[in-house]
Amino acid sequence: MTDTDITKESLAAPEPLEFLVPYTALPERLDKVIARLIPEHSRSRLQGWIEAGHVLVNGQPGRVKQMANPGDKLVVWEQAPPEALAFTPEDVDFQVVDQSSDWIVVNKPAGLVTHPGAGNWSGTLLNGLLYRYPELATVARAGIVHRLDKDTSGLLVVARHEKAQTHLIRQLQARSVSREYVALVHGLLTRPGSVKLAIGRDTRVPVRMAVEPAIAPKPAVTHYAPVRAGRIDDAAVTEVACKLETGRTHQIRVHMMSLHHPLVADALYGGKALGGASRQLLHARALSFDDYGSGQRVSFVASLAADFQQVLDDIAWNT
Repeated sequence: MTDTDITKESLAAPEPLEFLVPYTALPERLDKVIARLIPEHSRSRLQGWIEAGHVLVNGQPGRVKQMANPGDKLVVWEQAPPEALAFTPEDVDFQVVDQSSDWIVVNKPAGLVTHPGAGNWSGTLLNGLLYRYPELATVARAGIVHRLDKDTSGLLVVARHEKAQTHLIRQLQARSVSREYVALVHGLLTRPGSVKLAIGRDTRVPVRMAVEPAIAPKPAVTHYAPVRAGRIDDAAVTEVACKLETGRTHQIRVHMMSLHHPLVADALYGGKALGGASRQLLHARALSFDDYGSGQRVSFVASLAADFQQVLDDIAWNT
């Protein structure tokens, strides 16, 4: 069957699309036929449409591997790509710690993705910000200037207009935004210190970051200090305060792993779940920056998320 073996019928309404398989055509898999008919869409996306019931064969929902036979009538409802939802306002749950006419400080819950991306085109903090603050639609990335990992809780700042966004970005570049974190790590960490190791994409596992050697590594600096140590599930753990100079992807997680003290429950970087922890135990506790309007320093603190606090409460701390 060639590209011209099937003709699109003219319809009174522009949607859905209807195609007729000619009686002279040879049987062929439905997904292959549809992919040739609508080449502007990827085959994997079209398979998703079929599986979701958006393609009918002779009035019945199609199946990806079924054969499209001579005389079959194909009906296709074109679907918006998932990335089209990236900047759609949605009612997403998150806490606003404080706000001004220039910025919004958010306490992001664990499990909430900060910004849309592959596999997470909706239900993100960005979608929620656009729902609560429609004016952010005119600001790049809805005003988001830095991110937290999906399973990291805590504070981040959002700019409410372009000038405030530029002001905050310049502070980040100058390393004058103060960001302090609380982490629970494996093992007994006894002394404070700093990790100054560049971070880039892991050469073997694309979803991971790594210290050198890595793909396109960038300078990264993390200062850390042990707060207290104890045991849970018969394993030694240490509560650690971390302060960032830079903001590389997964920075604290990668740097603590480089010290052989991965975060508890951070499976991606060698951590194990202890005390019922279901996500990496990392919380952005404190944030401070220079206010765009007044030039004064403003500071914020967010209590630990309930699941993190529960693990800490269950630890037998050393006296």
